Amino acid sequence: MIDAADVIRSGTGILFVTLDSLRYDVARAALHAGQTPCLAKILPGGAWEERRTPGTFTLPAHLAFFSGFLPKLPQPVQPPRLWECRPPAFKTVDAGTFVFDAPNLLTGLAQHGYRTVCVGGVTYFSRETPLGAVLPDMFDEDHWRPDFCSPEPDSTRHQVEHALTVAERYAGRPLFLFVNVSATHVPHGHYTGDGDDSWQSQAAALAYADEHLGRLVDGLTAKRRWLIIMCADHGDAFGEDGYHGRGIAHPTVLNVPFAAWLSE
Repeated sequence: MIDAADVIRSGTGILFVTLDSLRYDVARAALHAGQTPCLAKILPGGAWEERRTPGTFTLPAHLAFFSGFLPKLPQPVQPPRLWECRPPAFKTVDAGTFVFDAPNLLTGLAQHGYRTVCVGGVTYFSRETPLGAVLPDMFDEDHWRPDFCSPEPDSTRHQVEHALTVAERYAGRPLFLFVNVSATHVPHGHYTGDGDDSWQSQAAALAYADEHLGRLVDGLTAKRRWLIIMCADHGDAFGEDGYHGRGIAHPTVLNVPFAAWLSE
């Protein structure tokens, strides 16, 4: 069990990666097929956990994450939460949960000396629209460029290179580094060459991103210890039961991959 309260008291770096729109069944199948060898090496036990997202599209899912509500296990009894806003007096919280006395996790971490940095991916992190500024505004610092977004076939490489540069800049202080990987968000048909977004093209997008995700984790953990959280914010329907897209309460959207671990 991860003692997040101790992690934050010690100033350990925190890397939080969301693989946008990645379905659990796609992530699991790509792993079992050997398409994601870097993730196979770094995920705890070499596997993803299946969890349920609190939001069915990018904005509500990330607002929930940054408020303390990460994806939950599909079971009645849940493990202690990693982080949680200070609760009402009648509620008790596990000693290992980081309790932040602030409106959101980012403000709470900043109160403990963390620099909070966002490397955006999809346009909810782009500031191109009023809604595109809501999530970036929660961070001390945010970064987004068009080549970080899903239409760019090499988006994850650009994002990882930028994230590693940010980490180097703040090597001497506690850092919360958030990366929203856009490659697994539509459009991703270019990874299979036929232009159509599908279960198969999302798996191909994850296979593309795998090398760069491995490089990100290796580059960070070579120099210091990190708490690493990787998950999807939601999934995507590709015609199952007649459904397409996200923002719907369908298993393909609700079931997401999740992993959390402390590096050595």
